[in-house]
Amino acid sequence: MSPSDLSPEQSSGGERAPARAGARLVALLPVVAFLALAAVLWRQLAHGGDPSVVPSPLIGRSVPHFSLPPLKGVPSAGFSTADLRSGHVTLVNVFASWCVPCREERPLLLQLAHDPKLKSQGLRIAGIAYKDEPANSRAFLADGDPYAMIGVDRSGRASIDWGVYGVPETYIVSRAGKIVYKLIGAITPENLVADVKPQIAKAER
Repeated sequence: MSPSDLSPEQSSGGERAPARAGARLVALLPVVAFLALAAVLWRQLAHGGDPSVVPSPLIGRSVPHFSLPPLKGVPSAGFSTADLRSGHVTLVNVFASWCVPCREERPLLLQLAHDPKLKSQGLRIAGIAYKDEPANSRAFLADGDPYAMIGVDRSGRASIDWGVYGVPETYIVSRAGKIVYKLIGAITPENLVADVKPQIAKAER
């Protein structure tokens, strides 16, 4: 049998097999994307559709290495990794003056900051001013400053190391400097009672 007697599939089988395999992989891509999306939606449904429930690889790990300068014009000092390993439970809140939910959650942060029981247990609240002008941050805090420490993160570099998606976000850090909880989005009266305060109590044990 001469080469001209072979079918196209027979005459170029060695070359067509990889092409067919590649085509099958391309055809499977939409299926893989759908399954990934379905997994995310299932996780959301499993947690009541709460968009704040997003897994963080930093939970259970030490806080990242960082050092942030203070916000000039306010009494609060800046802070760094070492300050979060000094034997206190710390709530770290990432905020910005241009963030509307940050304004909405501030009364609840002030409530936590002035809670006599939490103060006696040594809870501290630290703020990270995220990509904000210092003058705007000072104006934002003029009506109430819940922070014992404020670090200025003009570039957003430190916040990236924390795994920040956006503002506001809140982390609870144990006495040993480990991140034990992360909340994406604003603190609300509901999650303050259901999540934030229980996680503070858990970190204090």
